[in-house]
Amino acid sequence: MPENAAAPAVPSAALPDAAQVQRSTLRVLVLTQALGGVGVTTGITVAALLARDLSGSDALAGTAQTGQVVGSAIAAAGIAAATTRAGRRPGLSAAYLIGALGSTVCVLAAVLRVFPLLLVGTVLVGFASAANIQARYAATDLAEPGHRARALSTVVWATTVGAVLGPNLAGPGERFGAVLHIPGLAGPFVIAAVFLLGAAAVMELRLRPDPMLLAKSLRRAQQAAEGGPEPAATSLRGLVDLILARRGLLAAVTGLALSQAVMVAVMVMTPLHMRDGAATLEVIGLVISGHILGMYAFSPVMGYVADRFGRPALLFAGGVVLLVALLLAGTSVAGWSWSLGLGLFLLGIGWSAGSVAASTLVTDQTPLEYRAQVQGVADVVTWVTAALGGAAAGLIVGSAGYGWLSAVSAVFVLGILAAAEVTRRSLATETHSAESSR
Repeated sequence: MPENAAAPAVPSAALPDAAQVQRSTLRVLVLTQALGGVGVTTGITVAALLARDLSGSDALAGTAQTGQVVGSAIAAAGIAAATTRAGRRPGLSAAYLIGALGSTVCVLAAVLRVFPLLLVGTVLVGFASAANIQARYAATDLAEPGHRARALSTVVWATTVGAVLGPNLAGPGERFGAVLHIPGLAGPFVIAAVFLLGAAAVMELRLRPDPMLLAKSLRRAQQAAEGGPEPAATSLRGLVDLILARRGLLAAVTGLALSQAVMVAVMVMTPLHMRDGAATLEVIGLVISGHILGMYAFSPVMGYVADRFGRPALLFAGGVVLLVALLLAGTSVAGWSWSLGLGLFLLGIGWSAGSVAASTLVTDQTPLEYRAQVQGVADVVTWVTAALGGAAAGLIVGSAGYGWLSAVSAVFVLGILAAAEVTRRSLATETHSAESSR
């Protein structure tokens, strides 16, 4: 019987060992995150610059990132549907493959100097971004509840290798473009396509058995042994109702979305802010590398803090760090400055804390049977919010300047702090109710 086919419950003794599969799953996810990290971030580093070059407008420069975020939102829904139906592997491998196609389209757009074609390409690249984000959830499928944040953060950390390397390939990629006799800003997208193809291949060939399918099989075996009912499928409306009915879950989705939106809005406009001050691509790549280092390198620490001290505490701390980051970046001069470099680094740290905390909260508070679907809805909301943030960022910088972008973003960080408090109170209420019922 194919792995993705529906199957009756079988005794848990006949299933693979969950702990062993979890270790294998983490190894595969670490490798694909590294490859995907190079592919996604190499293109991100030059996307706004290429968009400005093709459109001739600072205000439209942010639309390249917006296109990528829109693609991520579309992909998040598709990956969630595929995961619910057939497990993690098919949706994730297909998304990386589509991302590679998108990078190729971006190269073609640069060669033909067609701005709308670039937007199409960035939308397709967004599928790879969604795969990198959704892959973190695959790490939690078989993890023990008390170790979910650490498992998730291990996969997030793995992106460090590729994500830090990616921006630093922008300069060499520009020279590689000249060797290929294509525009310099198209060169990084060639590199991106190669790495995304590698991520797709590893995911398709190595993520076996599928962790989501195994987790569901183990649950069915447990329910059969206990005589519990098989859960009913739910509609999109049912998923939305589920999220709205759980105050802590709704707050977690809100914190996740706002953390992503603030990070995307500031990060995507930073290369333009630096280029306006005559910074080279190498220096821009270095700053973006520092930012991405902050995003991923310390995620195991975030996972430990979330498991040890609680997800709400980490979400609140992430919001505070984001406020400091916005103050430093927003007051920096165009070009290169220590305050901009430190601000972008802390922007990554704040995002890491918020993402790990909120993603784990979403997983914790959703039943396994609906988990992939709710995670998909959460990511769609996150990417749509980030898309709006990226689009607004270009307009704000074009009309008022980079400093005002940081000021506006700080207002939304207050929403993250509020979400952290709501999740704290919700979990406290649940704990009190559980103790009272004993």
